[in-house]
Amino acid sequence: MCSTKHSNTYCTVLTVNSGSTSVKLAAFSVGAGTVTQISHEHLSGEKLVPQEVLCGFLARLPSAPQAIAHRVVHGGHHFSAPVRIDAQVLRTIGELSELAPLHNPKALEWIEAARAVAGADVAQVAAFDTSFFTSLPRVAGEYALAPKFGVQQDVRRYGFHGLAHQALWQRWLQLRPELPRGGKLITLQLGGGASITAIDRGQPLDTSMGFSPLEGLVMGTRTGDVDPAVVPHLQARLGKTSEEIISLLNRESGVAGLSGGETNLGTLAADPDPQSQFTVDLYCYRARKYIGAYLTVLGGCDGIVFGGGVGEHVPAVRQRIVAGLGWAGIELDGAANDAARGQEARIDSAQLPVRVQVIPVEEEGVLVRAAVEILGV
Repeated sequence: MCSTKHSNTYCTVLTVNSGSTSVKLAAFSVGAGTVTQISHEHLSGEKLVPQEVLCGFLARLPSAPQAIAHRVVHGGHHFSAPVRIDAQVLRTIGELSELAPLHNPKALEWIEAARAVAGADVAQVAAFDTSFFTSLPRVAGEYALAPKFGVQQDVRRYGFHGLAHQALWQRWLQLRPELPRGGKLITLQLGGGASITAIDRGQPLDTSMGFSPLEGLVMGTRTGDVDPAVVPHLQARLGKTSEEIISLLNRESGVAGLSGGETNLGTLAADPDPQSQFTVDLYCYRARKYIGAYLTVLGGCDGIVFGGGVGEHVPAVRQRIVAGLGWAGIELDGAANDAARGQEARIDSAQLPVRVQVIPVEEEGVLVRAAVEILGV
């Protein structure tokens, strides 16, 4: 491995951001205090073969990587920060697959493939979506369960999308350097999955996802918040197992379930059909309700940031989410909001105190910085 801290030597760092059926690969040149992206690729499909994909990507790079950083969804209470991957880390990620069955096993596949393709001399780093939330206050991090049924059984609120919320906060810091550590901020990561986080000077005080990524906001195919008594009720009514009901809540609900199959919120917002409009209204209502709660948690806020595929590309959703929040100092500029589609932009009216910003989520930046900090590359 090369060290770049006190030299003009440049190293290549690869980031692997794997989902349940997709992967984002990126390569960065790191050195002399700079980080420059030199290649990226986004692939999706049930039949991706990690080793083949990585071989093809690495073959197109100008030089082999000296480090590879992986996004891992669930680190439980074991990992409060990124770590260098060794045998014990791999075992722990595997043990946590019970809590993230769609994601942790896939992350392990990509890690093993990266080790096989790049060789044992290339350092591997894991950064966890849950790490950003390991220091949540107890009132936000625990459920109202007796300890023997709750935290002693690892049943607690872990939070997810941590890399995304961290990336949004870090960019906000650059945009608002006059605010101590960014002040009081509400970040919304709205994509296929969706979550919202209250951040006070860099410290998350609450977040909408909990024990699993099913809790919280309405999502593309997930219900978000639902009374747990729904599970046994549907088991009895539909003659299904609890696992089948949880799958239904994860894969056949949310926006898709309400709309009859459509998940594109831009399409639904433009469709006058009453059910389409109701779907968008419920999606936005749930987000607006959380904003109200987090304004209370934070004692007001300095800014609201939208990121993710929906947050970055669908002005109608942003407008509906903050509609009627003028009393809290939040109001959008209609023209600025309509123009902000996939690029960084300020979209508030500037007549009220809370700044509203669209920021493209760059989880890869968090991953590469994790490798730089841990390995000194």
